[in-house]
Amino acid sequence: MAVIGGGIGGLAAALAFARHGAEVAVFEQAEALREVGAGIQITPNGARVLDALGLGDAVRARGLALDALLPMDGVGGRPVARFDLTGLGGPRYRAFHRADLIELLAEGCRAAGVALHLGRRVEDIAADGSFTAGTRIRPGLTVGADGLRATSRAVLNGAQAPFFTGQVAWRAVIEAEQPAEARIWMAPGRHVVSYPLPGGRLNIVAVEERAAWVEESWHRAADPAALARAFSGMAAPVRALLRRVETVHEWGLFRHPVAGSWSNGRLALLGDAAHPTLPFLAQGANLALEDAWSLAAHWARGDLAGYGPVRRPRVARAIASAERNAVNYHLRGPRRAAAHVALRTLSKVAPRAFLGRMDWLYGHDVTAG
Repeated sequence: MAVIGGGIGGLAAALAFARHGAEVAVFEQAEALREVGAGIQITPNGARVLDALGLGDAVRARGLALDALLPMDGVGGRPVARFDLTGLGGPRYRAFHRADLIELLAEGCRAAGVALHLGRRVEDIAADGSFTAGTRIRPGLTVGADGLRATSRAVLNGAQAPFFTGQVAWRAVIEAEQPAEARIWMAPGRHVVSYPLPGGRLNIVAVEERAAWVEESWHRAADPAALARAFSGMAAPVRALLRRVETVHEWGLFRHPVAGSWSNGRLALLGDAAHPTLPFLAQGANLALEDAWSLAAHWARGDLAGYGPVRRPRVARAIASAERNAVNYHLRGPRRAAAHVALRTLSKVAPRAFLGRMDWLYGHDVTAG
């Protein structure tokens, strides 16, 4: 069994297969398992997978539990609503630094006997799952967890060109304190998300509507001054946060179709290789965790053909929900004012109703069957 890619989805898949009795090797082109500094939110549906993988204690020790979600008026600077995250049921909603989560998964893999081959670039993937990584390797099953530009995806689905969404995102981590809550600062044509990370850090993701496209790469360094200028019309607390940014990365948001074929019995896809997801629902890593468990469980049952058909409708629903958020966060004029009134009223009259609409997402337990 081989997994191509040592990110969150790839390591989770390797550990899931090992837990289901497989002998697993991971092939990662980087010389070390590392992530460019950024935060990540693990929602209850993803946390259930980490629990099933035997990592629950480490998750609780290293993650920061978030108590609330606050939609904010990004122009006026006041909270629009407050929604309690502590009553979702199941594991807590937590924030991690990506590097911490990668290391947590890697530790689990090592303890389970997974072979981690670093500095091994994979080339020439064939439909039978064989590939070249220095030598030709022919596993019984190859899992493509090789991200946005996945070679494995093209093998199963052919070339599929993404399109620019007209939005560009920045991400940064700063030293700052914030209550244990995620804040979404909404403004016309742009928004900023901030949430705390362990160790007194604050993760920032800022998104701006823009006609000119930017490369789709998480590793593209950008100018902090340009970030501050792009959001100069937002509320004073947002501007103050952005002025503290010293290192920032910028990437264009592109829409990729959900892969039509996820497995042919010898080669399978998961995570961004199968369904790149826009960052407006905090589900990219969580869906990859679900994929990892589901794929390993289908393999253990001898039903690889059922993996894609089971996963595709749920993933498509999550992607559609993220796209709606992309619109709702950036509303203008009367629609924006009406939406804020509705959110404010809902949070006072029926606060559980807002998050209740997300039970299909957060309440899902892929490990239950």
